[in-house]
Amino acid sequence: QVQLVESGGGLVQAGGSLRLSCAASGISFRGSISGWYRQPPGKRREFVASISSGGFTTYTDSVKGRFTVSRDNGKNTLYLEMNSLKPEDTAVYYCSANMNWGQGTQVTVSS
Repeated sequence: QVQLVESGGGLVQAGGSLRLSCAASGISFRGSISGWYRQPPGKRREFVASISSGGFTTYTDSVKGRFTVSRDNGKNTLYLEMNSLKPEDTAVYYCSANMNWGQGTQVTVSS
């Protein structure tokens, strides 16, 4: 059974930083297409960043240069380093691996 557990969300002021983590069981991030999505208040879930099994990363335009997706194969954990946060980054952030989903973690950026 695949289980993805996100952590690291919280309340931060604009310009601040957070690092989200996603611990996996039942699936290997190294062998998966994995990434992060977010759902802003009142909006649909949207793509944020992904990392392929080979380590190739992609980002949505609005986070390029500010967010970094990475993984630790030994810990089977996915990360999203978020810098220069903006109020429009406020959302529930979800971890995904081969279309399996975590429960989400709330990120709130105050202006």
